[in-house]
Amino acid sequence: MTGRKFFVGGNWKLNGDKKSIEELANTLNKAKLNPDTEVVCGAPAIYLDYARSKLNPNIDVAAQNCYKVAKGAFTGEISPGMIKDCGVKWVILGHSERRHVFGESDELIGQKVAHALESGLGVIACIGEKLDEREAGITEKVVFAQTKFIADNVKDWSKVVLAYEPVWAIGTGKTASPQQAQEVHDKLRQWMKANVSEAVASSVRIIYGGSVTGGTCKELASQKDVDGFLNAEEGDERNMQKEQIAEKNIKDETK
Repeated sequence: MTGRKFFVGGNWKLNGDKKSIEELANTLNKAKLNPDTEVVCGAPAIYLDYARSKLNPNIDVAAQNCYKVAKGAFTGEISPGMIKDCGVKWVILGHSERRHVFGESDELIGQKVAHALESGLGVIACIGEKLDEREAGITEKVVFAQTKFIADNVKDWSKVVLAYEPVWAIGTGKTASPQQAQEVHDKLRQWMKANVSEAVASSVRIIYGGSVTGGTCKELASQKDVDGFLNAEEGDERNMQKEQIAEKNIKDETK
């Protein structure tokens, strides 16, 4: 036993409306959730308050992004303070879509991480390589560089979950093999030991994201350094949440 609490996150991305969110909440609220598993739903910003009001208190909500300052002339952005004001405890930062679709740099992501943590939010910090980077054999170089910008901005690691999401496996139906995922998670933990501290390396949760399904999650969850999942099924939130519950239940079986 690692002592690290298993973490299951669902990133709803740009999907959902009040009707579907209520249906999802009803499904999750009725599920038998193990208290040793942390369940977090990443809702669109406009529905954070609504999702929080519909989900049971034992299910947390995460924003999918936030900005690096508390307020100002930044049209369309939201701050950690606004997120907290909705009763939300988490924010996802550095997701590959923020990096590669919206052009967010490692430096900006690090600044966001710092401000979110200073404001009292928990951070799900995403890292991961693209297909050409994996094929070029520079996976470690890429994820270590991304992790350094995050680590340089963290003082309290108890509020951080690292999410390794290989970009080539997000929304593609492809999944890193359990061995591939374990290898990167192990390397990340070794990097944390060498560059942060042994205590942080052993306690920080490193979760996997990338087309995880009910069919693949059992073996992934059995890997020594895989502490959970951050996942989404594109365009079908109901199936996504069913997968979340399946993942959680299967993890329970492996304990």
